[in-house]
Amino acid sequence: MDFTFTEEQQAAAEAARGVFADVAPDAVPSPTLSRGAVADDFDRALWGRLADADLLSLLLDPEFGGAGLDAVALCLLLREAGKVLARVPLLESSAALAAVQAYGGAELKSALLARAGRGEVVLTVAAQGRTGGHDPAEQAVTARPDGDGWILAGVQTTVPWVYDADYTVVPAHTDADRSVLALVPRGHEGALAAEQFATNGERLGELRLESARVPEGYVIAAEGAWEWLRELLTTGTCALALGLGERVLRMTGEYTAKREQFGHPIATFQVVAVQAADRYIDLRAMEATLWQAAWRISSGAPGALPAAGDVAVAKIWAAEGVRRVVQTAHHLHGGFGADVDYPLHRYHAWAKHLELSLGPAAAHEEALGDLLAAHAPV
Repeated sequence: MDFTFTEEQQAAAEAARGVFADVAPDAVPSPTLSRGAVADDFDRALWGRLADADLLSLLLDPEFGGAGLDAVALCLLLREAGKVLARVPLLESSAALAAVQAYGGAELKSALLARAGRGEVVLTVAAQGRTGGHDPAEQAVTARPDGDGWILAGVQTTVPWVYDADYTVVPAHTDADRSVLALVPRGHEGALAAEQFATNGERLGELRLESARVPEGYVIAAEGAWEWLRELLTTGTCALALGLGERVLRMTGEYTAKREQFGHPIATFQVVAVQAADRYIDLRAMEATLWQAAWRISSGAPGALPAAGDVAVAKIWAAEGVRRVVQTAHHLHGGFGADVDYPLHRYHAWAKHLELSLGPAAAHEEALGDLLAAHAPV
């Protein structure tokens, strides 16, 4: 395997670092200090800077004003976002745009892609279903054709940015057991949202669809569209977790190098060094499995298992690894790690959210087991 990044991918990552350089994690709203949601909206100023740097259109083809890059480039961008706890729907909107470009019709592409690439339109995805990623999200909503449109009914829980996005991409299943993707506008008739709150304090929504009618042009019925989008979202979540974990381990290293006991920095104590080394190994495993999954999605290369297998492995490592990294960080920081004036508690809250997003490790272990059973040699 060769995980060398192209010049274009490296340039995207460098541009992201420049944009995120002004984001201070200790200024990110704290769920510990807030009642209810930490904020009423995402960071619109940061969203504007990402648009100005052409990072919202990263995956779009040049005809839509984009750079024509791939999932690997998106994950490089998300890795940087995770390091600073960027409060923007970068993953959801980028992945939704990529799915529209790959599987949507001409009307939908013309209406959304260029505008969304400029940051004028924001998309999110209802990908959790009813059980937070344990059961297939498309089973939570039914879709039936009705003249020149589709009727949607069902409930999607913990939808990120649903109150702020212009469109929510909703996976649904038909009577023929096919999956479709419907783009539901904010405030659409028959689409009601009820507030929910994430571990990191961000406002989510339970989206109830009661005979909501969506025009045919805003429904993607192409085979494999939802599966591809789900894999991209899951892999992007792994990239966010990797960036977060890397920043937390660096914070831990800096703290233990300065904190002294018995006249020596605690970083020189064997028990501290061993724990930090274990977490470094976790991060390297998270990184290797992330790039394998992103490469499979981008290249479409064949393997012993479908790309979903590599995505499941990446999510297992990301969910377990990011949890271990923040737990060790708290242990090695001692009481200082719980100080609300220090950003570690924010990273812990975000890590727990990412661990459970799109299914915890156990859900992906079950999915991987099913894939192994289905593709076992005869």
